[in-house]
Amino acid sequence: MKKLICLIICVAILIVCSSVGFAANPDDLASLKEKFTDGVGPEANGLSVDYVYFEPENAQGRKLPLVVYFHGAGQGAAPRAQIEENNFPLWASDEIQQRFTGGGAYLLVPRSHEENGEHWSDKYVVSVKAAIDDFIEKHSETVDTARIYVGGFSMGGKMTFKMASSYPSYFAAAFPLCPAYLPSEEQIDAMADMPVWLIVSRFDIIAGYYTFSKDIWTMLCDKTNIPDDCRMTLFGRVKYPDGRNTSSNHFVWFALANDMFTYEGGKYPNTVTTDAGGNEIEIVSPDGVVSWLCSYTSDYAGEELEPNGTLDSNPDEGYSRANNILRALFPLIADAIGSFFTDIWNGFVALFKK
Repeated sequence: MKKLICLIICVAILIVCSSVGFAANPDDLASLKEKFTDGVGPEANGLSVDYVYFEPENAQGRKLPLVVYFHGAGQGAAPRAQIEENNFPLWASDEIQQRFTGGGAYLLVPRSHEENGEHWSDKYVVSVKAAIDDFIEKHSETVDTARIYVGGFSMGGKMTFKMASSYPSYFAAAFPLCPAYLPSEEQIDAMADMPVWLIVSRFDIIAGYYTFSKDIWTMLCDKTNIPDDCRMTLFGRVKYPDGRNTSSNHFVWFALANDMFTYEGGKYPNTVTTDAGGNEIEIVSPDGVVSWLCSYTSDYAGEELEPNGTLDSNPDEGYSRANNILRALFPLIADAIGSFFTDIWNGFVALFKK
């Protein structure tokens, strides 16, 4: 039986990760990473969280938004690894910065201490909040507390839900990517008035639509008070912004790093975006995730906040990759096979129309 399960998993991985590609990094990515400064938060809950941050050149004399972004697994084993292992620093580029209301935004990227075997466990919630508060205090003249946004990839998507549900009045909007986590109904209830943009692939066997996000989206659609303001972008085969296949359908963060557009500013391939009311949304450049975030503000004005306790309803007992692969395996294979034959049929239809 174990051999059969292993064989099925291998077949599934071959289906969803059919071709290997290489990261299509823009030429200036290395220089953008150098614009991030090291920082560290105060000790809270027995832990001090280090981070890197980007400060816009035009920050002085104006109030700008703050974007908090949580890295995924394997991207936090050493200081600054959280920006060395992904393309999120592209949000420090002039092109992306100019899309923010006011012409720029602070970017704050905390780090989970993976060198100690820690992967955004529950104890980080209070510690990260303390680091963000400390950062805001140090930049109180230039950070707009009504425009604090939170997002993250995979394991960082897990932390996005933990933070957003624990401090729902603190964040103006959230954008979790392929979250490796299933929030409780109490956590989603706490986020009923928060705009959420969920980004995930149908063919991601690690933390994809069938693993967690189908259930997350069902709960969000059921519980949100603002269905027009909540979105899900569902990928098929995940590609780089230049159209080549990524090495894994888990890598939706390449699209997020480019604000959900190709390098030419076109529609990102193999994506469908809908709101929580089931209406399809056309994403047209330059109005991607950044413009969506800028549509929202909160009533937070710097007051002290305590976690609301919703995390207690869903304690983090760890992430079992094997269990979640099995959870997603059969619906994912069925979807992949169905899509394969649909593509063949559409190809024949197109051929005979010529």
